[in-house]
Amino acid sequence: MSAQHPQLTDEKWQSLSLFAQLANVGSEVERALKWSQKGRPDLCANAVYRGLELLDLTIADPRHRQRLRELTRLREALLDYFFGPNEFGSSDPAWRRYFDAFGMAAALERERAQGCL
Repeated sequence: MSAQHPQLTDEKWQSLSLFAQLANVGSEVERALKWSQKGRPDLCANAVYRGLELLDLTIADPRHRQRLRELTRLREALLDYFFGPNEFGSSDPAWRRYFDAFGMAAALERERAQGCL
């Protein structure tokens, strides 16, 4: 599989918080869910690949060593849902709830950083 985000460097990705990193992964998962609903498995798969690439960069981030179990289980669950038999019993609404929390947390971080809170 070729790089989905060739311009993205480890340093740039690692400058983001965990909340921001997972919010970005969630954006790709949301795209995958929407393409799946529209009956476009090719575009769904591309979005999943982009999300997995971002998740792999998050897993490689040395700041998250203590979270490797959760992050690698997340990767396993995404693969199971989109390309496997869905042994974990995931659903579109469950993925949205999971990643929405990171999007909200990242937005709060941005607001705090800008002095809005």
